[in-house]
Parts: sequence; C-alpha cells; structure tokens
Amino acid sequence: MTRRTFQSLALAASASALAQESSAKAKPIRIGQIGTRHAHASGQLAALRKCPDFEFVGIVEPDEARRLAMQKSPDYAGLYWMTEEELLNAPGLQAVAVETDVSHLLDHAERIVNAGLHLHLDKPAGESLPRLKRLYDTALQKQRLIKMGYVYRFNPAFQLCYEAVEKGWLGEVFSLHTEMSKRASAAERSSLLPYRGGSMFELGCHIIDAAVRVLGRPAKVASFPRSFPKDGFNDNMLAVLEYPNATVTVRSALMEVDGGARRQFVVCGNQGTCEIRKMDGPTVTLALDRPRGTYHQGTQEVKLPPAPRYELDWQTFAKSIRGEMEWPYNPEHDLAVHETVLLASGMPIV
Repeated sequence: MTRRTFQSLALAASASALAQESSAKAKPIRIGQIGTRHAHASGQLAALRKCPDFEFVGIVEPDEARRLAMQKSPDYAGLYWMTEEELLNAPGLQAVAVETDVSHLLDHAERIVNAGLHLHLDKPAGESLPRLKRLYDTALQKQRLIKMGYVYRFNPAFQLCYEAVEKGWLGEVFSLHTEMSKRASAAERSSLLPYRGGSMFELGCHIIDAAVRVLGRPAKVASFPRSFPKDGFNDNMLAVLEYPNATVTVRSALMEVDGGARRQFVVCGNQGTCEIRKMDGPTVTLALDRPRGTYHQGTQEVKLPPAPRYELDWQTFAKSIRGEMEWPYNPEHDLAVHETVLLASGMPIV
C-alpha cells in the first residue's frame, strides 16, 4: 500500500477528528441491510443505526422462519422488513450492508453493486477469489465503494501500530506473530462445518487483514490445518506467511479457554516492537531503541481511548461516500487479503 493510503487511513480513523464531525451539515445516506445470519449482523446494525450519517431504510431476511424469529429480537426492534426487490428499489437508496451467512454473501453483493449501490460486505468474502475480483471490477466501473467487515481496521491500537510501521519507528519488520482464537459452542462449531477453511477462514481472516496491511501481499503462504476432535473440521490452525525479509505466523483455534483474552498482534522490527494484546480493549506496548514521536526510548504501555467496534468504520465510510476523503482500503488490498485468507485456510484459489 502507498504512503498516501497509510496517511489517509491514519487521518480517517482518528477518533478526535471524527468526534468533531457535524453530521447535520450533510443529508444522511440512505442504507438498508440484507441478512441477519452473519455473526456480526446485529453488531454492525447497532453501530449503523447509531451513526447519524446514515438513514436506515429497512432490512431483508430471505428466510421466512428466520425473519419471524428475528422480528421478536430486541436487536431488530422497530425495523421495517421488506423484500430484497423492495429494498433495491427504495427511493434514494445509496448503500446496502450484506450480513447473510458466508455462502450467500457474494450472491447478494453482486446484485447490489450491479444496481449501482455502495456495499458493506461482511467477512470472509466467499470462497471464490475470481468471483470477488469480478465484484470489485464492477464496483470500479460504477464508481462505487466496497467496505469489508474486518473488525480491527479502525481500532486505535492497530492505528498506532500502522503509524509506527509507516513512520519507520520499528525499523525493518522481520517478524509478525498473531493469534485469534476463542472457545466456540457446539452449536457455533456445527454452523461452521460447511466451510472448508475452518477456524482460519472464520476467525483468522481478521488478523490476516491486519498482517497484509503491515507487510503487503505475501510471497508464499503455508497452511497447517488440524482437526482437534478428528472429525474433518479444521478447528486448530496455523499459517505461515513468507516475505523476502520477514515471516508471519497466524494461529486460530476454536477450543481455547478464554481465547478472546489472549488474542494478540505483535510486530517486531530491528529498531522496535509493537505489541497489541486483548485487542478490543486497546492497550499497546511499544519497545523502542530511541525516542520516536511523543514516545520515549525503552518499553512503555500506551493506553488508548475506547472505540466500540464498527462505529469508526461507518463514520469513515460515510465521509468516503460523500467524497470528503478517499476510502483507505483499495481493491488491491482487499483482493490480496482474500487470496491470503484462502491459502492460509488450505483452500484452492478458484
């Protein structure tokens, strides 16, 4: 990614700058949502409904039984339920969020982009890299944006890490180690069985996105899948991403007790290290061989302001749709991420 892209992202995700933005100066962007089955569906919806930059038009759930159940859920209270056809023909509609199960994400995404609308697409972006590339080609042709649902893109801890890399505070990066695990319930694990990529496809994709953000597209990817109960579902996975002067290890498992508390993202360079642990409660440990910016030589803990998931993502997306800034994640990055996710999950590039 270019210096300009890094700088745009740092500016876009600055909590203080976004807090000062007055949404009253611009007409809200009309948006709707298709699907409720994705693990992030209710969380993304809650953040979207809180964001004054958007006007929520309505929600679609193609499965009738699921729709009837969700209509009783507090997460979806007060929403207008409609068909996909009604949503795509709603007057003034500008964008749609797709929150179906992963197997149907690209089906709906293609119709949305073909209709000339901006798109929020949750992760991972299906199982076909060529199909995703065609989606981005269409979006580029129609001058529409695609926002992927990777959860750490605008996290303040990761923003500081990206700044440290971009400004050369860490020197040359030679190692990146990251883990993204949890203890999944039997029902949750069962729902993932149709996906060949296992825990790396479901969870590891988030931190692969961040690793590619730091080092770019890897030269080579090796996958080491394991099935803990030996039933064929890969719930204990390791991937190694190779670069000319660096290696990346990515671990993701679904049986780790309190695995969420041990999630980590550690970037090591020959002049410093940036360590992020407990990634949703952002505290960063910086170890520097000399003073950098406002940070002193040696090891220090940096406490950052809380930033609820998804909120900065939607605020930045609104600014980009309005042309107030460049959307900081270009198609080249998103496609490199998806290719890496597939390879790290032991899946073919088809």
